[in-house]
Amino acid sequence: MRILGISAFYHDSAAALIEDGRIVAAAQEERFTRKKHDASFPRHAIGYCLEAVSAKLSDIDHIAFYDKPFLKFERLLETYIALAPKGFRSFQMAIPLWLREKLFQKSLLRKKLAEFDEEFASEKLLFAEHHLSHAASAFYPSPYEKAAVLTMDGVGEWATTSAAMGEGSRLEIFQEIHFPHSLGLLYSALTYYTGFKVNSGEYKVMGLAPYGEPRYAKLILEHLVDLKPDGSFRLDMSYFDYCTGLTMTNERFAKLFGAPVRSPDQLLTPFHMDIAASIQAVLDEAVLRLTRSLASRTGARNLCLAGGVALNCVANGKVLRDGKFENIWIQPAAGDAGGAVGAALAAFHQFKGGPRRVATTDGATDGMSGAFLGPEFSQGEIEQRLAAAGGRFSVLNEADMIGTTAKALTDQLAVGWFQGRMEFGPRSLGARSILGDPRSPAMQKNLNLKVKYRESFRPFAPAVLREDVAEWFDLDSDSPYMLIVADVRADKRRAMSAEEQALFGIDKLNVARSDIAAVTHVDYSARIQTVNAETNPRFHRLLTEFKALTGCPVLVNTSFNVRGEPIVCSPEDAFRCFMGNELDLLVVGNCVLQKSEQNPALKQDYSSAFELD
Repeated sequence: MRILGISAFYHDSAAALIEDGRIVAAAQEERFTRKKHDASFPRHAIGYCLEAVSAKLSDIDHIAFYDKPFLKFERLLETYIALAPKGFRSFQMAIPLWLREKLFQKSLLRKKLAEFDEEFASEKLLFAEHHLSHAASAFYPSPYEKAAVLTMDGVGEWATTSAAMGEGSRLEIFQEIHFPHSLGLLYSALTYYTGFKVNSGEYKVMGLAPYGEPRYAKLILEHLVDLKPDGSFRLDMSYFDYCTGLTMTNERFAKLFGAPVRSPDQLLTPFHMDIAASIQAVLDEAVLRLTRSLASRTGARNLCLAGGVALNCVANGKVLRDGKFENIWIQPAAGDAGGAVGAALAAFHQFKGGPRRVATTDGATDGMSGAFLGPEFSQGEIEQRLAAAGGRFSVLNEADMIGTTAKALTDQLAVGWFQGRMEFGPRSLGARSILGDPRSPAMQKNLNLKVKYRESFRPFAPAVLREDVAEWFDLDSDSPYMLIVADVRADKRRAMSAEEQALFGIDKLNVARSDIAAVTHVDYSARIQTVNAETNPRFHRLLTEFKALTGCPVLVNTSFNVRGEPIVCSPEDAFRCFMGNELDLLVVGNCVLQKSEQNPALKQDYSSAFELD
């Protein structure tokens, strides 16, 4: 049985295909259109999923959409009516769009799917509630026969936070918190207030938080959110504008903190760092209260997380260390893109009654296949595509390719690494990655400013051999999806050297140093990816070779893109990105490209092409 899952029309559209309950393909539309956070109908992603199994749409048994548009419209309409006459301007903008497009999404989906199959049978189309899609994406691929499931996001139809219990093929949501009260929207409001873009800048706030002190956490808890001991909460909506307005916050919100909303081009100050630290502290406390309450209520040993808030790896790390659950598994595409996976799985297990088989393969103990579910290219295709793009390359055997790459990394070169199937979700996990030497004190700054063209404060993640993670970090468990933050071990920390002081200057942005300085944040934390030989053998071999050369089993791993662009998908995307920044080496399959050997006429200038997103 084949079921196609779709998420679309809000942000991060995606498609996923399952066969007899097994996820065989999944991808976000943005990777094909090159439009970041593309919300359009995922035509290219669907085409890829069908091509991955050599199928046509007529071969698909059901198509599952990740939410119920009528319920969303009900929430929108009820909110406007309840708060009228406030919000009339927002009403004028939103309702015509809904009446013209979104309210009739079933018809729109039929029309779009008919482009793949003129005789598409509309009875194949199913709709799952938004939070059920999230919960299903977390529980069904998890390695647990039984688990509690917590979903936290901005808002679905009505739910913003939900608790569920899964066992075998059964999954039941038993408690919800409804709009407008939302941890995701609270965090997004502070994201907006600090000058970052809602629905994409929240991770910047998380990265900025360690530079500040949580001086305003008490203010937030006293005025913005009433947080109960069991984790339930209510927001004071007199400070927010997102229900009926065109912004997240209002003047009363700004007066509470004593400063206006930061514009994106305004310099970040200690005040903004303290705001970021404060909302992160409040979120950490709220999530801990929710998970403690859930553990007490269910008695479950295992916890699964999904929804956009589950991408906050700082909070996830605190939940893991809290110890109320023995095991935690987080859907790597925890945001709306992952709803495509969840909708398909919910349809299979709940609508069709399909059996569930928990993954038990050593090293691949979940159903996401390491999140490597996207397109891949044969060596012949890679050579043909790179040559057509104008690339000049050498083709090496695997051992020489890995040896050459590892040596380049020890020489402090920045490397574009493109291997196997593309990752599904927002993180590069060693298939579409930019790599660097974590021991280099200058690597973080150089990668941010010269390769990624982004803010210099942004931290980088370490990819570490799973067998060595406990030797370098205060963590001894799997973190394959870069969704857990833990500290660098105390015996790996050190004071800033005179060379580093001269390089950086003495300021708070660069006081935390360690033997892996490029992946050590200012509070000695790191967003860790553990690399397993079974799920990503080639990346594991590269890390092993780098360890043999240096004694260090860690590499800087960041997404293969520049600011404003999605992660690369094809060899051509990789080559264009390579020619548009200061990467030194590009490795695509067994092809190795030196920047110095490329045609300078193909160079592209990305350095000033994008606004801060």
